[in-house]
Amino acid sequence: MKEYRTITSIAGPLVFVEKTEPVGYMELVNVILADGTVKRGQVLDTSEKLVALQVFETTAGIDRHSKIRFTGEVIKMPVSTEILGRILSGSGEPLDGGPEIVPDKRLDITGAAINPYARDNPSEFIQTGISTIDGMNTLVRGQKLPIFSGSGLPHNDLALQIARQAKVLGAEEAFAVIFVAMGITAEEARHFMNDFERTGALERAVVFLNLADDPAIERLITPRLALTTAEYLAYEHDMHVLVILTDMTNYCEALRQIGAAREEVPGRRGYPGYMYTDLASIYERAGRIRGKTGSITQIPILTMPGDDITHPIPDLTGYITEGQFVISRELHRRGIYPPVNVLPSLSRLMNSGIGVGKTREDHKAVSDQLYAGYAEGKDLRGLVAIVGKESLSDRDKTLLEFADIFEDKFVRQGYEEDRGIEETLQLGWDLLATLPEAQLTRIDRKLIEKYHPAHVAKKAEEPVPAASS
Repeated sequence: MKEYRTITSIAGPLVFVEKTEPVGYMELVNVILADGTVKRGQVLDTSEKLVALQVFETTAGIDRHSKIRFTGEVIKMPVSTEILGRILSGSGEPLDGGPEIVPDKRLDITGAAINPYARDNPSEFIQTGISTIDGMNTLVRGQKLPIFSGSGLPHNDLALQIARQAKVLGAEEAFAVIFVAMGITAEEARHFMNDFERTGALERAVVFLNLADDPAIERLITPRLALTTAEYLAYEHDMHVLVILTDMTNYCEALRQIGAAREEVPGRRGYPGYMYTDLASIYERAGRIRGKTGSITQIPILTMPGDDITHPIPDLTGYITEGQFVISRELHRRGIYPPVNVLPSLSRLMNSGIGVGKTREDHKAVSDQLYAGYAEGKDLRGLVAIVGKESLSDRDKTLLEFADIFEDKFVRQGYEEDRGIEETLQLGWDLLATLPEAQLTRIDRKLIEKYHPAHVAKKAEEPVPAASS
């Protein structure tokens, strides 16, 4: 391996080097300081005369006399089934005091795009134990379904609850959670680790932690290390893997910081013009492959700057993914947890994962009727502010009350409360029973007679016919 002392300039986390031989894109580099300290880096850009390196640690101490050594290799993730139950840094190093991972393989972290022809349609229900998700925005195995939140909202608590409670009903299948935290504070990291250890969820999980004071450049490789691990567990060990990525906004800020250091022409709000492609290279690694038992499901979490859903990060994420959960600041202020606003939330693959043999035959109808009743009741709140509640008709008063009950009984649930899908649907029927049957226009009459609490109670009171002698 040849060494070079041809550093021309340093800008932020980037080091620019004049080269004398061809080097590969994403090639690993060792930067050797005068005192012998070695810092790791990676080739970010290369031309005929100049190479741009991104250094994973701080560039402090690097000067024109530092030596550059090109290794000829790319970043690889050491993977093994023994990785389950481990807490790793954003660069894949153990943080839990355990031994180094003895790898079965070392895999390139850039992964390979799934051939569209080889993709299988996601169609299996994942139960998170949260009514607003399972009942009205169902998560399907192999889907990518982000959470749109805001600063100060409990999206991390919701992510931990999903990680703890998520399960596939029916057959006993190997299930794992990969939890990826990017740009978080040390306090948040302790909260995550304590929760995983307290609940025992760590046994089936792999946690990657990139802290706020870690190098921004490390933040760009953290999700790729995690997804490489997920692909190994899913496609080589037939596991069903749920990947939770928080916070994608911090990831995009690191992308913008690197772009500024490279003096790139900025796009919308200063973010790189290639951010859509970069995000797609992460999100599109979720899915199912024909002929493979395992699957990868993604829940990316992002905090919308200024609660602006038109901001480039949620906007581009929405184009790539299959719906979204939206966290409501209004519900949070009123003390409702989890504050999921079901009206702007959407799961585009919900219909593929519910119904007979998956959840229950009445699932779609109950969801539609709850949505319709809540939407109309919420609209009436604005009318009440203008004309007063006394001016409403009896029907409108019933819907107005329904919206309050829906938020208090269906949306609100405990942080440790794990509701099965049967319990969620029964809760939905109990709420719909507060409305006149004539208003249940989105539910087939046969389903009303089978599941409506009034009809169920009536059948229970009917005498059982005596057996003929």
